[in-house]
Amino acid sequence: MNQLTIVAKFIEKAAVRYTPAGIPIANGVLLHSSQQTEAGLSRRVEVELAALAAGEQSKIVSDLPLDVEFCFTGFLARKNRNSKSLVFHITEVGTHLLD
Repeated sequence: MNQLTIVAKFIEKAAVRYTPAGIPIANGVLLHSSQQTEAGLSRRVEVELAALAAGEQSKIVSDLPLDVEFCFTGFLARKNRNSKSLVFHITEVGTHLLD
């Protein structure tokens, strides 16, 4: 299964573009910051992740403010067929409730 759920915030967003088939695409960069436990030790985790949303989700993503955390669900895929770089494809956006 290829599914990722992550709490993150957009730190960069590009203008919505359209595929040759007319599908809207919203691109940007997500920033995730958290405290995680690994092997019994606490560590700070920060990661920037290229992200995109297609179709109806592109409208939702393009309307999100920068620097506000949301819960994103989606999957990882190569940037293109010949690339080793990954892009997070957002399929769902939810609010993040603080613990």
